[in-house]
Amino acid sequence: MGKIMIVGIGPGNISDMTPKARLAIETADVIAGYNVYINLIAELIGDKKVIGTSMMQEVKRCQMAIDEAAAGKNVALISSGDAGIYGMAGLIIDMILNLPESERPQFEVIAGISAVNAAAAILGAPLMHDFAVISLSDLLTDWEVIKKRVECAATGDFVIALYNPKSKKRVQNILEVQEILLKYKDKNTPVGIVTNAGRLNEQKIISTLENFTSEEINMFSLVLIGNSQTYVKAGFMITPRGYDF
Repeated sequence: MGKIMIVGIGPGNISDMTPKARLAIETADVIAGYNVYINLIAELIGDKKVIGTSMMQEVKRCQMAIDEAAAGKNVALISSGDAGIYGMAGLIIDMILNLPESERPQFEVIAGISAVNAAAAILGAPLMHDFAVISLSDLLTDWEVIKKRVECAATGDFVIALYNPKSKKRVQNILEVQEILLKYKDKNTPVGIVTNAGRLNEQKIISTLENFTSEEINMFSLVLIGNSQTYVKAGFMITPRGYDF
C-alpha cells in the first residue's frame, strides 16, 4: 500500500512553496491535481505519472489517487494555497476514511501558504486582528447561507477575506455582498484586491467598500475588506492591533 501526500503548493510561484511540500512532490511516484495547478509546478514533475483533471472532477481525481496508492504508489495530491483551505484535503480524507480499514492508504496533509496569506503580504498588514474567510462560490454551499455568514462577519467588525469572489457566470453575488457590508461598515472602509498572487501578472488594487466592485475582479482574485480600524498609508493596507509606540 502506498501513501497519499495531500500537498498545498502555495499561491503558485515555486519560491513560495514550503520545503516539505516540494520534497513531497519530488519524492512522489504520481502527481494528481487540477490541470491549472499541475502546470504551475511542471518543472518539478519531470517524467512522473500525472493525473490531471479539469474543474468539477474532484471526486474522480481523488479516486484515481486512491487507486494509485492501493497499487503501491506514493501520490502527491496537490492543491493551490493550502490543501485544507478550500482545497482537496477534506474530500480525500473523507473518501479514505470511508474505506474498510484494511483498504485505507496512509495519508499526510502538508500545509501550504494560502491565498489569504499571500494576498495580505502583498497588501501590507490587513490581517493583524481577527478576520473571517468566506467563499462566494455557491456551487457547494447555499447562497442564503453564504449571505448570512457575510452578515455575521460584518456585524462582528471582522476583517473579511473573500475567496472565489466573481466568475463570468457569477457576477451578482459580490454586489449583494457589497450591499450587505454597506449596512454595517463605512463606505470608505479600505478594500484590497489581489489578483494572481505569487504568479505571473500579479496585480494589487486598493479601493473602498463603496467603489471596489467597479474594479477588475475574477476567480484568481482575493478580496480583503478592512474592519473599522483598517487604514491605508503609502499604498499599504494596515489593520492595527493596538500597540502603543
